[in-house]
Amino acid sequence: MSLKGKTLFITGASRGIGLAIALRAARDGANVAIAAKTETAHAKLPGTIHSAAAEIEAAGGRALALAVDVREEAMVKAAIERTADTFGGIDIVVNNASAVSRTPLAATDMKRFDLMHQVNARGTFMVAKYAIAHLARAANPHILMNSPPLDMREKWFSGSTGYSMSKFGMSLVVLGLAGELRAQGIAVNALWPRTTIATSAIKNLLGGERVMRMSRSPQIMADAAYAIFHKPARAFTGNFLIDDSFLAGEGVRDFEKYRVDAGMPLAPTFFVPDDPPAPPGVNVAGLRWDDDAPARTR
Repeated sequence: MSLKGKTLFITGASRGIGLAIALRAARDGANVAIAAKTETAHAKLPGTIHSAAAEIEAAGGRALALAVDVREEAMVKAAIERTADTFGGIDIVVNNASAVSRTPLAATDMKRFDLMHQVNARGTFMVAKYAIAHLARAANPHILMNSPPLDMREKWFSGSTGYSMSKFGMSLVVLGLAGELRAQGIAVNALWPRTTIATSAIKNLLGGERVMRMSRSPQIMADAAYAIFHKPARAFTGNFLIDDSFLAGEGVRDFEKYRVDAGMPLAPTFFVPDDPPAPPGVNVAGLRWDDDAPARTR
């Protein structure tokens, strides 16, 4: 298993899950296009496209830092074309960029609603649209969305309707494109974490330092994505995967290594259905996600 020489186009790769996926591929000697907005450092958002590029190259990969707002069609199209021109094609696309605001409808500003839908659903759709021609020429092409299983229940929407619509919109792109691209041999799958992941979004928007300590590191998503990219694209498509359940099926048994703080209970993320169950020995408890507060102790 190796991604040496493969080219990945990853949105939102300047930090968090996107950067973790990029670094895992870079260790094989992959080429990574970092398509993200952050060009200068921000006090609450560590990492830029340039610092990410430096980390990728230090890890053994080749990097292309691209300032991209996934809401802007011309920027997306130009970034994909530049990636293909620079590295000779595109093998893998990761739609990771996401805007988050878990608020009840009455408290949801319409500008924030539009942002979430433009970045999450529309951005995912558009990146895939312009990458397809390049992926069709790849040996084992994959599109991967950081989006949840299509478990359409009231509890996933109540209190966060705008955000939930936008994230399930990403998953609807998976559902449609898996069928649309199957004949071309392009795999389209979704990957979602069982627990909260220690990212800036969790720290700044959804729970603060306490929930960060109750989270897993982004490495679990990176390891799961890495395994997905090695699946045969013509056979492994249209799947909605939970990180630890998928890795358990791939033979992983040690999930403790992903915990930020082994002394804290794991915090569940939202949108995780009852099936598949957590792997043996994995217990997720401690928080309830409500419409009036990001996290409360049970």
